[in-house]
Amino acid sequence: MTIKKLGFLILLFSSFLIIQSCSEDSELVETENSVLERGGGSNGQGNGLSRDNDISTDWIDLLVSIDQYAAGMRPNSTARSLAYINLAAYETAQPAMLNHISNVGYLNGLEIDTELKADRIDYKIALNAAYASTIDHFILNLPEDQRARIAELETSKLERLSRNVSESRVEESIEWGDYVANQVIAYAATDAEGEKQILDPQPTSYIPPTGDGYWTFSAEPERALFPYWGNVRTFIVSTDETTTVAPIAYSEDPNSPYYGEMLEVYTENNTARDEDNEQLWIAEFWSDDVEGLMFSPPMRQFSISNQLVKKFRNDLEETLVLNLKLGFSLNDAAVATWKYKYEHMVMRPSVYIQDFIDESYQTNLYRLIPWPNPTFPGYPSGHSSFASAAAGVFIDAYGSEANFTDRSHEGRTEFRSRPRKFKTFEDMAEENAFSRIPLGVHIRIDCAEGLRLGYEISDAINEYDLER
Repeated sequence: MTIKKLGFLILLFSSFLIIQSCSEDSELVETENSVLERGGGSNGQGNGLSRDNDISTDWIDLLVSIDQYAAGMRPNSTARSLAYINLAAYETAQPAMLNHISNVGYLNGLEIDTELKADRIDYKIALNAAYASTIDHFILNLPEDQRARIAELETSKLERLSRNVSESRVEESIEWGDYVANQVIAYAATDAEGEKQILDPQPTSYIPPTGDGYWTFSAEPERALFPYWGNVRTFIVSTDETTTVAPIAYSEDPNSPYYGEMLEVYTENNTARDEDNEQLWIAEFWSDDVEGLMFSPPMRQFSISNQLVKKFRNDLEETLVLNLKLGFSLNDAAVATWKYKYEHMVMRPSVYIQDFIDESYQTNLYRLIPWPNPTFPGYPSGHSSFASAAAGVFIDAYGSEANFTDRSHEGRTEFRSRPRKFKTFEDMAEENAFSRIPLGVHIRIDCAEGLRLGYEISDAINEYDLER
């Protein structure tokens, strides 16, 4: 055989190997994509979650619908619960996440041993177990008929998800979901302040300080709600890392800025009611103050989140990441906001207005609840901080342009509930925040400071990097 012919044969054989290698690579890519699409099992290293996010959206829909019946939780216990529930969901699925790592190592005291996970589990079955366990644990004081809905959804989901899945794999998947849920519940229990305060949200031990313009209460149902919440655990942003802006000075002078803000509330509240105008629609649409009738302000943001993940067709991993960050942001906003509320002690408008402007004044909230105001100081506004703490997370996920219609209360007739459309998330947060003025329960500085603080929280949350 000539050297020339030998060289030709070597070249031909090399070309064959290259073609064969490329073909195998192509088949590998196709196989991996198929695993992603159908939510195949994990080898323990993480080879992808299902693109279908219904396991998350269905459980969040249930949370949104039962929240209104959870007595004594709103708003702070709810924000805390949402953080832990969505932490458990994220950590349950994390071993199969292609793009994100665990919170273990970042959250001091959170312990999850992935070596305890079986080699191949069904992550939707595991998530189903984790959601059921954590929601049942963290959502307090539900009537039995509402609590039964948790078990009903868990059972119906499991029946569907376990079809064509081996019994051993179903059992191992449930074991993993329950294990992660229990580890997160144990982690929550190490937050002694949070665990104590959720059981005693209006402690009789708290006596508010007195002073000109200070908030106080006049009846037992109005006793201070969560006065010590500033000591509860945060996830990403400690209260030492947040800032506060002092409110404008209290004054009874009709020419003072303080009097002017109170007069604005009086005018907008009464005009909205007398004219039954768009401002009253806005006020009631965003109220979320009334147990048994509406979900709480933090849960409102998860109602919005669930609408967004459906609108933008997020896959399961994206949905779990979004909800994790949203839960952290709302929790940390609640802790900072309530710390500053009880530092500044700014009174509610109704007391001032009745003393200095019109003794017959009543808030537009009063027709919906048995007393005229939420039972804690006004500055900064909790609604406003929750609105921007969520909006900042949404902007990071989707960009500012929303073109979003909030249908959270669609079909309700007990209050003005028609959906409202927004071009940007900033617009939505601002309308939510300043809706408290025509509702009659906050002055403008309360709302502006709440918005500022919430964005400060969400900025820090968005810098929390769990990407691989």
